[in-house]
Amino acid sequence: MTEIRNSTAGIAAAVHELTSEEKRRTIRKVALRLVPILAFAYFFNSLEKTNISLAALQMNKSLGLTTAAFGLAAGLLFVGYAVFEVPSNLLQYRVGARKWIARIMITWGIVAAATGFVNGEASLYVMRILLGVAEAGFYPGVILYFTLWFPRQYRGTMFSLFVLGGTLSGIIGSPLTGLLLTPKTYFGFESWRAMFVLEGIPAVVIGIVCLFVLRDRPADAKWLTTRERNWLEGAIAAEEAQVQAKHSAIGFWRSLADLRVLMLSLIYFCLKFGQYAIGFFLPLMIVAFQKGGTKLDPFQVGLISAIPYLAAVLPAIWWARRSDKTGERIWHAAIPAILGAVGICISALTHEPVLILASLCIAVIGLNSQSAPFYQIPGHFLTGAAAATAFALINSLGNLGGFVAPTVFGVLKDATGDYTLPSFIMGGVLILAAVLTVILPKVFKIDPKAMNVEKVSA
Repeated sequence: MTEIRNSTAGIAAAVHELTSEEKRRTIRKVALRLVPILAFAYFFNSLEKTNISLAALQMNKSLGLTTAAFGLAAGLLFVGYAVFEVPSNLLQYRVGARKWIARIMITWGIVAAATGFVNGEASLYVMRILLGVAEAGFYPGVILYFTLWFPRQYRGTMFSLFVLGGTLSGIIGSPLTGLLLTPKTYFGFESWRAMFVLEGIPAVVIGIVCLFVLRDRPADAKWLTTRERNWLEGAIAAEEAQVQAKHSAIGFWRSLADLRVLMLSLIYFCLKFGQYAIGFFLPLMIVAFQKGGTKLDPFQVGLISAIPYLAAVLPAIWWARRSDKTGERIWHAAIPAILGAVGICISALTHEPVLILASLCIAVIGLNSQSAPFYQIPGHFLTGAAAATAFALINSLGNLGGFVAPTVFGVLKDATGDYTLPSFIMGGVLILAAVLTVILPKVFKIDPKAMNVEKVSA
């Protein structure tokens, strides 16, 4: 322990070699180099994960799918995802993010495009499982990647900018998908099939670009000065040493059984339950609240679907920035879950389209603001391979909510004829997530103040 403290002190001395302005300039350089390409990758990752929701407007009839069958197909992606998530993140830890993230995007794009050639319910199920296998490790891989590049007090903000790519897929991607679905066919090829192919190709291109743009860690970045590289490496090494000094280092197997990690996985399951229920069923909900003889085409449905995600952009970035500035994580992760629950429950209580849409905006603002502060919590007690395992385990088990939610949503919709009951269930699950987040420090006797990080200067 003494050796760790001495090492930490030595590294900390090196950390202060840069002035505050030089540190901010270094972070800006890293952010401009890495975050845009990763956010762009997440844009297409999110788009190709949920574009099936708009495709359902035509695909369900073409393939003869019930709402329950569609919900199962939408959720099966997360089965392959959950099984391969931890191995994928550990492989990234060993081979490096540059090669592994590129591999994920290339295989993801190929499988996404191949979905346009399914010929029935069974083949659609297979392609959705394969899509999850291809994607496994991307989201937690980026989280792990950020721990190698950004000191802890900057990560929430940077992560919110990365997640912005997923939000923009709802804003731009939904109308784009709707536009591609507007013609009935493209040269005799059904438009929903063409949409899958056309939206899958860019992911392959981005994967190739990642090979040239990304670097595994600051020491490999020739576009930073020597002093900037040394500061980043030193600052991050000092933080890891501090974590190991406060929490004894744990290995792969112990991290899998760590009760803190399992509880965080349960919280994330509840959050993803709400997020993906909205993500997959929002277009169908919009179609359901049309009145009279008015009929919306896929492009109009896509435009309306974009509104909640547009409303969520600035609040999510502001909330992540606020979490970084105050150094607080627990309540910044819990409050958005409560907001999401309030929004989705209000949508179930009203029958006016405008009020339903407004309440769904509230729900999406909450759900999109939660991830950035939430994913800063595991880094307070895990580093290295254990952190890689924890990020992957939380994401894989949590994303099983993405399998359960659309399946349950579809079955209950078919059974009841509307979205009221499934919406209330979703709200209840989100409240459970908020409660579990708040009691996490109490259950494990963690001082919330000890989880606070150095505040980011304005």
